[in-house]
Amino acid sequence: MNDMVERWREGVESGDAHVAAEALADDVKLVSPLTDRFAFRGRNDVEELLTGVFEVFTGIRFAAELRQGDLVVLRARGTVGKLDLEETQFLDLERGLIRHVTIMMRPLPAITHLLRGLAPRVARRRGLRATSLLLGAASALPDTVVASGDRVFMPLADPARTRGGSIH
Repeated sequence: MNDMVERWREGVESGDAHVAAEALADDVKLVSPLTDRFAFRGRNDVEELLTGVFEVFTGIRFAAELRQGDLVVLRARGTVGKLDLEETQFLDLERGLIRHVTIMMRPLPAITHLLRGLAPRVARRRGLRATSLLLGAASALPDTVVASGDRVFMPLADPARTRGGSIH
């Protein structure tokens, strides 16, 4: 049997949702880094999600891989617009196929930008035009707040700043 983790990596790095989905079990579950309200279940739903993800999260390259039995941890980097995004994927294998995917991401500005680009696409692909418009508008607010806070306020917490407020 071909290594399905390699197939997954190949699909993700090439931005090909169909190739990535070939590595998945039919009853795969993908836990989103953007919400804990639901998960994506089944190969078709995950492939549909990945199609949208690869339109927004681009240039993905894997930097590290750890394996222990049927658990694989992958570390990847890519961009969302002009923002760098890092992710860690936890893959649980069963009979060589990926049965469960949990994704963690950082930093927050890139995550909210991903949400802003991805949520409307997922709804639109499901034929939910009004929901797509609503999600686009609703996700714009946290993206704007986080982006401006990251530019304006987070530098105030920079460890390079002295207690007197100046940069040394």
